[in-house]
Amino acid sequence: MREIDVELVEEAVREMCISANINLPKSLEERINAAANEEVSPVGKQVLSDICENIKAAREEGLAICQDTGMAVIFIEIGQDVHFVGGELCESINRGVARGYADGFLRCSIVSDPLDRKNTGDNTPAIIHTKIVPGEKVKIDVCPKGFGSENMSAVRMFNPSAGEKEISDFVCDVVAKAGSNPCPPVVVGVGIGGNFEYCAYLAKKALCRDVAIRHEKEFYGDMEKSILEKINRLGIGPQGFGGSVTALAVNIETAPTHIAGLPVAVNMGCHVTRHASRTL
Repeated sequence: MREIDVELVEEAVREMCISANINLPKSLEERINAAANEEVSPVGKQVLSDICENIKAAREEGLAICQDTGMAVIFIEIGQDVHFVGGELCESINRGVARGYADGFLRCSIVSDPLDRKNTGDNTPAIIHTKIVPGEKVKIDVCPKGFGSENMSAVRMFNPSAGEKEISDFVCDVVAKAGSNPCPPVVVGVGIGGNFEYCAYLAKKALCRDVAIRHEKEFYGDMEKSILEKINRLGIGPQGFGGSVTALAVNIETAPTHIAGLPVAVNMGCHVTRHASRTL
């Protein structure tokens, strides 16, 4: 049994909240740079050039890459041979979020009640997803999620007779209806399977995958590429000004489901789809 003090978790979360809001994942930045060269629209090309400059300035100045510094979404995989000491795990995660947003001068956007709308003042509570895995390590992913893109997400409960075309058309329709709202070029997370809530979890998890990595199953990897091509034929373009680059990547995650259903979720990520990862 390995003991881990929750203070280590708190500090890791604090640091990742700051770094994720300042530095894009390397593969995503590379994809944006490539898109700036690929874009055929002069206006779209200029928008992508400005985005590249913003990414560089945020890194050099140590400032948030976007004014919407997001709701903190935490995925934590806990080895079953780990015992946390020194306090309660979720409390330590939320302390880390609060400290990270204060120390990083990041905007606090969380309200304590969905209807009375009073700001909590420290960007907590976070959304925390825990998973027990073999071993004695703890893997933490911090994913600040802005709501310009989050608000454009959707879930559909398909009949089990639906196939690749119906799902592909649904994903493209979600992107088309979103238009410029999610700050394209977007990263599109797709969850297929599970049940109503789990397909949404899968779609969120898909946004944390490196955009350079395709699904491990060839069928879904090809589906990711096909949907991406269809989205980029929509003509929405960077920031909705028109062009050939509307999406940077489509990431699909799947799970077993019931014989009577086929749940599908689309979680939209803007061009600053942020995440940071650390293993303790």
